[in-house]
Amino acid sequence: MSDNISRSPHASRAELQTAPTGQHADDERGFCTDVSGLGRIPLRAIPARHDGGLRAPNGQNENQGALSGGRGGASGGGDADGDTLRQACGRGDLERPHFDIEVPPGGYAWWYIDGVSDDGERAVSVIGFIGSVFSPWYAWSGRGDPGNHCCINVATYGRGGRFAMTDRGRTALRQTSNSLTVGPSSLHWTGTQLVIDVDEISSLPIISRMRGRITLTPPALTDIELPLTADGAHVWRPFAPIARISVDLEAKGWQFDGHGYFDSNFGTRALEEDFSSWTWARYPTRSGATCFYDAERRDGTRLNAAIGFTPEGQAAQVPAPGSARFNRTLWALPRTTRADPGYRPNQIKSMLDAPFYSRSVVETMLHGERVQGVHESLDLNRFASPVVKSMLACRVPRRAGWKF
Repeated sequence: MSDNISRSPHASRAELQTAPTGQHADDERGFCTDVSGLGRIPLRAIPARHDGGLRAPNGQNENQGALSGGRGGASGGGDADGDTLRQACGRGDLERPHFDIEVPPGGYAWWYIDGVSDDGERAVSVIGFIGSVFSPWYAWSGRGDPGNHCCINVATYGRGGRFAMTDRGRTALRQTSNSLTVGPSSLHWTGTQLVIDVDEISSLPIISRMRGRITLTPPALTDIELPLTADGAHVWRPFAPIARISVDLEAKGWQFDGHGYFDSNFGTRALEEDFSSWTWARYPTRSGATCFYDAERRDGTRLNAAIGFTPEGQAAQVPAPGSARFNRTLWALPRTTRADPGYRPNQIKSMLDAPFYSRSVVETMLHGERVQGVHESLDLNRFASPVVKSMLACRVPRRAGWKF
C-alpha cells in the first residue's frame, strides 16, 4: 500500500452501539426498550468463531444445511478465517433493519440497495453511509468521527444516468431505529418496505437535481450475517437478497420496476487495513438468489463464500463453481466471478467504472442456469493511493454544514 496505515491498539475492541437516548432530534419517542432482545447497550464486534463453527479440511464447509428464516440458529460449518454464517447479532437488526447505531472512530456502517429494470435498460443504486468509506474526506480526516462524514449516495445507470455522493457533516445526520436521514435524503423502513426519498444534486460531468422516491419490497427478510474477518471487525448483513424495486424519479424515463436487493456492511476498521481486494455478486435464480463474496485479506487468507437464498428468507452455504475471469474495466481493473467450467462471464451493462471500483450487470452460468445479476470488484490497493483520493474529491464534494 502507498499509504502508511497504523492500527489502533484498541481497534479490535471497537464498538458498534446504539446511540444514546436523546442524541438526535427526531428519535422516536419511547424507543428505549429492547431491540430484538438486545436493548440499547454497547454492542461489540463478535469473532467469527463465536457460534462454534467447525473448520473442515481444506476450508470446506462441512454443514451446508439451511438457516432458518425465523428463530432457528445458524448451521455450523465454515472457515475460522471468517466465512461462517450465523444469526445476525450486535446491532439490533436480527429481525429488521436498525439504523440507530453509533459507529466507533475508524469504523463505518452502510446500507446498500440496488435494482435493475425488468427490461434491463436501466438500473439504480443507493448507499447510506455513516463513516463514508469511499470518501476521501473521511480518510483525510483521520476517521476519528464517522458521523461527521455521512452521505446518501444515489446513482442511476442508463441513458441520462446521474451520480450524487455528497460528504456531509454531523449536523446533517439524523437516526432513529427505523430511519436514516442525511441532509435532504432518507431511508425509512416501514415494516414491510424500505422507502428511499431522494433529493440530491448530481456531480460532474452533468450537474442536476435528482429527486423522487425508490421503494424496495422484499417477500421476506433473512436473519443471518457473515463475518468477513475472524475477529468480526467486518460483517456483511444481507437483509433482502430477493426483492422487487420501484423507481419513481422526477426525470423522463426514470420510472421503472425491476428486481432489487438490500444489504448492509459494518466495520470497526478501515476496509484497506484488512483487505487488498474483493469481489461480490448477487444473481437472481429460478429458486431465489445466489450471492458470492470473495476477498483477499491483508493477512494472506482468503474469503470464499457462496450463499443461496430462498424467497422465504432462508439461507444456506452452497457449492460454488470455480472463479472465472472476464473483461477488464475501462480503468483496467481485473474482474472475476463464479461460472460453470468452460463458460466465460460477460458484462451486460456498465454501471459504475472508477479507478478502484467497478459495478456492472454481468451474465454467467451457475449449475447449468444462465443468470444475470449485479457484480462488484474493489481494489483497495488502488483506493489507498493519494492520487486516487484526489481524483475522488472531484466526484465527492464535501458539504460540512446543514440545517434542517
